[in-house]
Amino acid sequence: MAQNPLVLVVEDEAAIADLLKYNLEKEGYRVAVASDGDEALMAADENAPDLIVLDWMLPKAPGIEVCRRLRARQNTRNTPIVMLTARGEESDLIRGLDMGADDYITKPFSMSELLARLRAVMRRIRPGLADDKIVCGDIVMDRVSHRVRRSGRDIHLGPTEFRILDHFMQHPGRVFSREQLLDAVWGSDVYVEVRTVDVHIGRLRKALVEGDESDPIRTVRSAGYALDA
Repeated sequence: MAQNPLVLVVEDEAAIADLLKYNLEKEGYRVAVASDGDEALMAADENAPDLIVLDWMLPKAPGIEVCRRLRARQNTRNTPIVMLTARGEESDLIRGLDMGADDYITKPFSMSELLARLRAVMRRIRPGLADDKIVCGDIVMDRVSHRVRRSGRDIHLGPTEFRILDHFMQHPGRVFSREQLLDAVWGSDVYVEVRTVDVHIGRLRKALVEGDESDPIRTVRSAGYALDA
């Protein structure tokens, strides 16, 4: 019988580490905890985790250096890493992603958003865990029937808008540049004008928003778009 996924939580603040451990175990994950960079590297060697939640600011070795070392090792080269960071500056976040992190979440974070991000990462590495339905705020997507509902009403989307929304719902709150959306939705081997993304985002917005409903898609100037729950 397959074991539940093992998450290695690397966090030096005991209260946050305990909170993460409690909520992750409630979700069915097995959890190991390390409180500094060196301990994290040892723990990953002893029992290879399925996923790592890694704080940026750590004693002994900073999270970004731990991330670099994990990526250099055979047994953790492809292990998904989600970084926790109080650093909201775009340059720092890009640096973290360039160093090999799969996703990031800034402190203070909501536990529901963090768990949604982890589920999305797990779906990518274990497709069998993929949910037929994804929920983000008042939006519900059924991948099998290809249906989307918001606040109980049907939303009619074209195939491209459906794929964009699917991608957003797997990463709630995360900002994606137009180029990242092109790669994720159209694929890196297809040439599509960057402005095409804006057109499809416009169509998606029009379909999602009716009357005085709030617009769930956030435009971040000079950065891209995000879906807020």
